[in-house]
Amino acid sequence: MRNLDLPGRSPVHATNAMACTSNPLASGTAIDVLKGGGNAIDAAIAACAVLCVVEPESTGIGGDCFALIAPPGGGEIIAYNGSGRAPAAAAPEWYAERGITEIERSSPHAVTVPGAVDAWCRLLEDHGTKSLDELLAPAVRLARDGYPIHSRVAADFARLTEFLSENATAAEIFLTDGAPPGVGSLHHQPRLADTLELIGRQGRDGFYTGPVAEDMVTLLAGLGGLHTLDDFATAEGEYVTPISIEFGGHGVFECPPNGQGVTALQMLNILAEFDFAAMAPLSVERLHIEIEATRLAYRDRDAHLADPAQAAVPVDRMLSRSRARELAGEIRLDRAMGPLSPAPMGAGSDTVYLCVVDKDLGAVSFINSLFSNFGSGLVAPQSGIVLHNRGQGFVIEPGHPNCIAPSKRPLHTLIPGMLTKGGETVMTFGVMGGQYQAVGHAHLLSNLFDFGLDIQEAIDLARVFADPEGEVEVESGVPIKVVDGLRGLGHETKDPEKPIGGGQAIVIDRAAGVLTGGSDPRKDGCAIGY
Repeated sequence: MRNLDLPGRSPVHATNAMACTSNPLASGTAIDVLKGGGNAIDAAIAACAVLCVVEPESTGIGGDCFALIAPPGGGEIIAYNGSGRAPAAAAPEWYAERGITEIERSSPHAVTVPGAVDAWCRLLEDHGTKSLDELLAPAVRLARDGYPIHSRVAADFARLTEFLSENATAAEIFLTDGAPPGVGSLHHQPRLADTLELIGRQGRDGFYTGPVAEDMVTLLAGLGGLHTLDDFATAEGEYVTPISIEFGGHGVFECPPNGQGVTALQMLNILAEFDFAAMAPLSVERLHIEIEATRLAYRDRDAHLADPAQAAVPVDRMLSRSRARELAGEIRLDRAMGPLSPAPMGAGSDTVYLCVVDKDLGAVSFINSLFSNFGSGLVAPQSGIVLHNRGQGFVIEPGHPNCIAPSKRPLHTLIPGMLTKGGETVMTFGVMGGQYQAVGHAHLLSNLFDFGLDIQEAIDLARVFADPEGEVEVESGVPIKVVDGLRGLGHETKDPEKPIGGGQAIVIDRAAGVLTGGSDPRKDGCAIGY
């Protein structure tokens, strides 16, 4: 339990249903849907659509989506991969012939066909109870009538003013006379409102065919992209089999590759090789082990993780106890190993994660993203859709498992999570932050099970992240003597550009009949239950 003399948040408790998102308007929307008889999927889609409006730097309908679903009354966890694919013409030879050796963030090649809207429609059809137009209506109203800018969103806008000004459409929509909207000001996105309304009426066809698809393809093709209307019309996600391990006496479930859930599980396996009983949560020893486990697990990730439909990904080997022991054996407690290999993908770090539990204890772990803040920075001019930059997850290196190829999905950072115990779902959780997400899952669960923190404390606790350049980002909440200790072990530390990630979680206590939620203060959101 937190020290009540100090500023902070307490966990939120409720007995009927709960939603946790990164913006109060989205959390409130989810609760409205739940009180109106909707289930967890209905509420998640409505909340996510609102986030696509009110947190436009982090997510949008021009992005991707993954979900884990725990059906009411138990049963196997369902996983859905809503990540988009490269154009059918995206052969590696095409890039090599043109001297393209890496995919630039604001190039059309960074845009894979967005998978979010298709995922929403499929999940709603298979598991929801409400109509799409009803669920998108709150987002439409906010986009058309205006929504207040919250503090974290304002900070992100201000930090990205120069980036937004580089694209005429982005500047027109998100800046006023070259300046970003301030905290508490009203912002409007009428073009996006019209697009959401069309999708509400027509479903996925309102996005993947007709004028909206033509708007996106015309923009991308005009910039030299390989996208076609057929690439959009044939886009679809898929149900996949979740992967899992045991940690802290619980089953930990993640979506399989092409997402990096396997990396989160591998990190947990490495951490399980160490005894944290005598360590403090923010001790030099604990953070050093986490940093080194990050470097080792991400080395495996960058070498092997790819689209399993087009490359062999050794998931079983990566998650084996023998591999965990091998990697743990490389960690020296008296010194840092330093960077092991460069990461072959851009350091995107912006996403929204939300979770919902309904009155029947159906649970959803739901994540939707543009990757980097405002994605590629490319905005379809008629529809107001910000296009993501997930194509930066590819490498252009023939023979590499993650090399770009026709209709291939890139290495993806999005990873919703769930916990089970005794075959029942006991927590739905996720941590945002691009590449940080796998570390975030391991950090959160270690906080819970190795250090006994409650769910809000586990989310709040200061974070570190060994970034792709080898430096270690350290949040200001880490005591300076601990930072000095990390430097003494050879870690090169730096301040993060912004808070590291964000997170949400709901714990389900079936015996007591109580839901307990936590929401990350690094974002603007909250947990709400009733």
